[in-house]
Amino acid sequence: MTLANWCVLTACLLPVITVGLAKAGSAKMKPEDGRYNNQQPRLWALQLEGWRQRANAAQQNGWEALPLFIAAVVLAQQAHADQGRIDTLAMIFIGLRLIYVATYLANMSNLRSLVWTAGVAVNIAILLMS
Repeated sequence: MTLANWCVLTACLLPVITVGLAKAGSAKMKPEDGRYNNQQPRLWALQLEGWRQRANAAQQNGWEALPLFIAAVVLAQQAHADQGRIDTLAMIFIGLRLIYVATYLANMSNLRSLVWTAGVAVNIAILLMS
């Protein structure tokens, strides 16, 4: 399995980990105060506030970012583009996604938007290799 393929797997797991932060962050709370409710997870998510709400939003964006990244990697590999370059760009994308989540949690909206734009640009760069 290539490094880029491992990055695809990482990108698929990142949203789960991101929302896991919000869930774990509510573990010590009382149910009426917003502790995670596995019986009604979507209702729980609608009631989130602060950094937990931003973690859930970052999770949603993580799912939205996946199709372009996966398609870019797969198409570039099918075109037999330089695997080293695909791997490097895929790692950069993962790094940017980690920064994106951190800026989302920290409520740094302008920097978050710049990081998101850089992530899209990296995906386009990978896709153009195909």
